[in-house]
Amino acid sequence: MPTVHDWINSPLGIVDGLFAQSISCPDWEKKVVEYFKEKLKLNDTHSWVPSLNDVPLHYLKPNSLVKFRCMVQDMFDPEFFMGVYEMNDPTSNSKQVKCGKYKDITEGGQVDFNSRNTVTSERQTFYSCDCWFPFFLLTNMKVNQARVVPSTSYVPNRHKRSYEEDDEMDTQPQQMKDGSHGAQSSAESHGNIEPKRQETEAPSHDSSPSHCTSSLDLNFPLPGEKGPACLVKVYEDWDSFKLNDMLEVFGILSVDPALSVIADEREASSLLDPTEGMETVEEQKVHSPPASLVPRLHMLYAQPLVHNNPLLPSSVSENNGNYLSSVLGELASIRAELLTYLTHVLLGDSLAAEYLILHLISNVYSRQDVLPLGKFTLNLSGCPHSSPFTEHLYKVIQQLVPSSYRLCMSLHNMNNQRMVPRKDYTANRLLSGTLQLANNTSLFLDETQLEQGQLDATGVRNITALGNLISWQKVDYDFNYHQMEFSCNINVLITSEGRSLLPSDCQVHLRPTLNPPNLEEYLSAVQVAQVPSQLNKYRIYLSVARAVNYTISDEITKAVEEDFVEMRKDDPQSMSAEDLHRLLDVARLLSLSHGQNTLSRDGWMKAKQLEALRISRTPQQKCVNGNEP
Repeated sequence: MPTVHDWINSPLGIVDGLFAQSISCPDWEKKVVEYFKEKLKLNDTHSWVPSLNDVPLHYLKPNSLVKFRCMVQDMFDPEFFMGVYEMNDPTSNSKQVKCGKYKDITEGGQVDFNSRNTVTSERQTFYSCDCWFPFFLLTNMKVNQARVVPSTSYVPNRHKRSYEEDDEMDTQPQQMKDGSHGAQSSAESHGNIEPKRQETEAPSHDSSPSHCTSSLDLNFPLPGEKGPACLVKVYEDWDSFKLNDMLEVFGILSVDPALSVIADEREASSLLDPTEGMETVEEQKVHSPPASLVPRLHMLYAQPLVHNNPLLPSSVSENNGNYLSSVLGELASIRAELLTYLTHVLLGDSLAAEYLILHLISNVYSRQDVLPLGKFTLNLSGCPHSSPFTEHLYKVIQQLVPSSYRLCMSLHNMNNQRMVPRKDYTANRLLSGTLQLANNTSLFLDETQLEQGQLDATGVRNITALGNLISWQKVDYDFNYHQMEFSCNINVLITSEGRSLLPSDCQVHLRPTLNPPNLEEYLSAVQVAQVPSQLNKYRIYLSVARAVNYTISDEITKAVEEDFVEMRKDDPQSMSAEDLHRLLDVARLLSLSHGQNTLSRDGWMKAKQLEALRISRTPQQKCVNGNEP
């Protein structure tokens, strides 16, 4: 194994070398992409590449190869750049043709803008944010070794910090290394606290000019999110990417301070002469943020993320059949352990725990016209209002799924929070909203926080948007003059005291069998009892169960049809087509939860028993808006 990876530390050298051969090799640009693709396919070389998600920006070497797991949050207008330009060297009185691809700033002498060798090219810019892995720091550090090894060939330009900050940052790499060989602190290792994100945002206001942080809105979808964010420069096939796509991007990092100087000069010239440029001051701020806060990443290669669980291979179902077969045999035993854990969390209610597992592995696997197939929105009713139960339940789910968000449906949030993204034509950007979420995100709607009061026009629009998300798995983005529909794949869990005012696919009324004297201490103790290795098993289980392909044999299909006719024989109203559809969903998820990729007769009978128990908890069996009692 080589000790110095030139293609990681100095990828521009590879690009320039292939560009120099452009006369004999006209398709040199394809050769560049193929070169890095081949390098990344060898063994585990992709794990050698430092991650912008996990390594602080000032520890990364400029112009080195990095990777970034991200969601495409916004798409800017295409921009022009000098793909090839000619430099005049005044010292040697010579000219040299250089490559401008994968760069923001020209290098060398003076550019000859009148040269016939100059080639103007076009590229697209994506504003991308982190895919957000709350449990990432609690996983085995061996998942990504590159994230804990600072560059040995680059001395970071450290910003001035306080002594406390210096001590923390100086000891952080060693602590992380130690954490990969030994146990973490007891509180963190047991998963009873939210993991602390490493410092990937800009330094604090003590070490940077105040105008950099105060005037720049990073426009993250979720309140309180800290990044990182990145401007991804795309050079080819950008039409194949869509808004909200989850990608793992491999590209060349650009953090040249000259980018900020150029942006400041353009802003000043616009203020002095508004007719000089086509962009407004607001648009310039958005499209040219300081590189120290929002670095540029020149894409060499990107692959879509089928899931956002860092514990699994990037493609679970397609190219990793051996991995799937080795894990499927263990799913049944892991399921039993997870069921016991969730039963304790749900105060002894094993039926609610069963349905919670089904909800957590649900996934929109297909769409039939406008109907999303596979979604399973769960309404857990009977949750106490004046207790920390829903908060602790969300913490449990947060520890189990890669990405999640808890939305407290208070009257203030409903009337004031922007949930639907809206186009800002002045700044020429998409203002993000709470519902602009990456696929496979678990959205926890806490309806127990909704108090009496009046919803204003914004509140009504937000409730409508939540209803559309649940029913149709879509969000209508607001472009002022029209609305644009964007499909999504979001798992929605609603906790409420009574039946939720929002639609759901299934309602389970909580029936606790345990009554601990101190609920908060009990729930905290249940969480602390789960060691990291056990939590990792649950995390892998939930992601693998979602990825298994599911089929129903003709024999079982015929048996289900006969059973449906038999159930309607005595009372046609006892089983509708909607009831059958939900029962088939429960049977499908139940089979997948046991690691079975097809429905068996025993699985069908078990699904019927679960549904009978669930419906028996409430006397009413039908309700409006498609809700279940």
